[in-house]
Amino acid sequence: MDYRKLRTSFKLLILVLVFGTLSYHFIEDMPFFEAFYMTIITISTVGFSEVMPLSHYGRIITIIIISTGITIGAYTIGMLVRIFVEGELKESFGRKKMERQISKLKNHFIICGFGRIGELICRELHSSNIDFVVIEKDPQVTERLENNNFLYIPLDSTSEETLIQAGIMDAKGLVTAVTHDADNVFIILTAKGLRPDIFVLSRSSDVKNEGKLIRAGASRVVSPYLIGGRRMAQMLIKPTVTDFIDIAMMNNKLDLLMEEVIITPGSKIVGKNLIESNLRQDYGVIIVAIKKKIGQMIFNPKPSEKLEAEDILVVLAEKKEDMEKMDQVL
Repeated sequence: MDYRKLRTSFKLLILVLVFGTLSYHFIEDMPFFEAFYMTIITISTVGFSEVMPLSHYGRIITIIIISTGITIGAYTIGMLVRIFVEGELKESFGRKKMERQISKLKNHFIICGFGRIGELICRELHSSNIDFVVIEKDPQVTERLENNNFLYIPLDSTSEETLIQAGIMDAKGLVTAVTHDADNVFIILTAKGLRPDIFVLSRSSDVKNEGKLIRAGASRVVSPYLIGGRRMAQMLIKPTVTDFIDIAMMNNKLDLLMEEVIITPGSKIVGKNLIESNLRQDYGVIIVAIKKKIGQMIFNPKPSEKLEAEDILVVLAEKKEDMEKMDQVL
């Protein structure tokens, strides 16, 4: 919808009103209010009688007002109706379409809060083609969500109904990224009440509140300020190590990836050790670490380390294609 056309039509309509009012006032000697009233009833064609008998020139003025005012007025009203109807329909159908998309999500993530941290998380998930839905009630923030075409629910994250609408029963995990830690605690308690087994990643604005978030049920707690400070310190102390981690974890433009893959029960490498699995020889990957099913983390595993079903491998690969081929085998 071109709002410039609407503004132009309003300006033309005002010009007609000014023209009619001044013309009736100076030519027909009407008071300003009577002249304005005469112009209004002429444009609207309501059929009221003339305020006073018109002269020959007054009737010419009336003809000009009718021929221009009705056309411009009808066009302006049509534009207003069109904007209203199209806006309402677009919002209604767009919301219903988004609700249908959200209802079909499986193994997705729920992001509570679209502030600076929440937005960064969403962009990373989006770039990795991972499904997610955002819960954000601030109308000014939801405009950014619409501009990015992110799925979102404009409701309160602490409500059970909202979490159910976001698909918490089928979700892979939930992220609480709202500003206040008290709200994060409440969201965690609500989510855990609905699904005790769901993975919850929580933001902590204050390091002192990490324990409270854990006790509330958070699986992991992240303090952006603490991590940011440590990272800046590491860039001073170990710049090369920091550069390597950046390349492996965050720089998608280079052919170097660090990923995690799960060994499925039916994989052909179950029961074999690292040498027998031929992962390095066949796919050119480096096994950085192995997280066992019981939670034990083995760093720099030995060649004789036995691989078991549901082990999680932390893998470093030079090419994305190598990682995709290995995923098919595992």
